[in-house]
Amino acid sequence: MGAIDFTTIFVVAFLGSIGHCIGMCGGFILAYSNAKIGEDWSNTHQAVAHFLYNIGRVTSYIFLGAIFGLVGSAFVISLTTWGVLLIFVGIIMVLMGLSLMGKLTFLTKLEVNISRFKIYGIVFRKLIHSKSLPSFYGLGILNGLIPCGLVYIFGTFALASGSMTSGMLVMAVFGLATIPTLFTFGFIASIIQKSSFKKTALSIASILVIGYGVFSLVKGTMMIVKPEMVENKIQLMKQEQLEMLQ
Repeated sequence: MGAIDFTTIFVVAFLGSIGHCIGMCGGFILAYSNAKIGEDWSNTHQAVAHFLYNIGRVTSYIFLGAIFGLVGSAFVISLTTWGVLLIFVGIIMVLMGLSLMGKLTFLTKLEVNISRFKIYGIVFRKLIHSKSLPSFYGLGILNGLIPCGLVYIFGTFALASGSMTSGMLVMAVFGLATIPTLFTFGFIASIIQKSSFKKTALSIASILVIGYGVFSLVKGTMMIVKPEMVENKIQLMKQEQLEMLQ
């Protein structure tokens, strides 16, 4: 994946987090805030707690990215296969954009309540009753493992990246892009929920996601229909990069 792809992933993930992630993780954040954060805690202490929670989420995403990327490396072996994956990614992104617009319930249907599993509940109850700072990191890891529509979407990018390292990087960028919104939500939940910016950001995210989905569809189709032309462009880009390094 090129830099432009990672930039798009960051922007789309950030804007999508304002709507979907608040709805998905907002209740989780409110629950641990009420149960674990004391009224006598300073703003700095609270900030560290929220930060550790978010780093825990990103840790889980990177782990999932490694798995997605490793699986992808097993079959991303040709331009045709890469084209099929890009077409799949494009379709998923278009559906995601329509879901963010409220036209579909695509993201919601992708989500499964993992918290029903017994082992998850046991660990959660232990962490939710602890006021230690490391316990916030642990809760973040648990939250990051909850199946989520956006995680599946960007997991598809990690899969299409074709390597474990790239998959980890894709999910790291996705996770880091969601931190500003969820970190802020821990402090000003009610303001964010009522903010008019939330609706505007969702509209922008929807357009970006659909646009990138269409771009991926076109790119994937070209790889299947005209692989020689795409291969020539790749070789030309490599040659130009080598000349720049000389």
